Amino acid sequence: MRAFVVDAFTDTAFAGNPAGVVLLDSPADPAWMQSVAAELRHSETAFVVVGGPPDEPKPLRWFTPTTEVPLCGHATLATAHVLGGDQRFDTRSGVLTCTALPDGWIGMDFPADRAEPVEPPEAIAAGLPGITVEATAQAATKVLVLAASAAEVRAVRPDFTALATVPSRGVIVTAPGDRPGVDFVSRVFSPQVGIQEDPVTGSAHCTLATWWAERLHRDPRNSDFVGEQASARGGTVRMALRGDRVGLRGRAVTVLSGDLLV
Repeated sequence: MRAFVVDAFTDTAFAGNPAGVVLLDSPADPAWMQSVAAELRHSETAFVVVGGPPDEPKPLRWFTPTTEVPLCGHATLATAHVLGGDQRFDTRSGVLTCTALPDGWIGMDFPADRAEPVEPPEAIAAGLPGITVEATAQAATKVLVLAASAAEVRAVRPDFTALATVPSRGVIVTAPGDRPGVDFVSRVFSPQVGIQEDPVTGSAHCTLATWWAERLHRDPRNSDFVGEQASARGGTVRMALRGDRVGLRGRAVTVLSGDLLV
């Protein structure tokens, strides 16, 4: 079967977030998919069934090297890129629609994931040395931490042993943008699911868009944002908040294609 490595949320090879994409003729055994994801060792590998009826959404699942996840933005973008842009996918998070845009970007329609204020989990202070925690909130799968500045977000060197004890699938650290054209910066750490730092995280921006709408005094029913994920590889995510949905826009580059033999 065909397999690909795609750098997502970038138009430059070896930047953004690499994802594996495996094309299936029929649904595969989850244990086998987990083994393939562990072999490829990207933050997520997408498995999409392309052998079904052409007018039906294609079944799509995502696996980290250690576990299946309910939603992944960059691997969805990578899959749509491989398949030609305009796609509908049947996933654990509902039907996700991807659209090829005239400027070469791909748009994705995702559910918003709003975060509610909570007390900081005990491990946050130890796990994020140097971060001035101004607020914390809990989304469906990740804890969001508001830092005092983008400089703190860029500079933090997490204690991943401590962060792995946070009762969540990951931790988002964010602050207001520090350069023109960027509304906010973020980084995402998910040692709980085998990913120390995710280079660019589409699903996290489903939370970030809703969080920053209030703090940047934007309309929570209809607002556009630009986010920079300040990992070593880096990436830019354009967002359109539309009530309970978030439109994510990104580009992608295929860096490898071949045959999966086992």
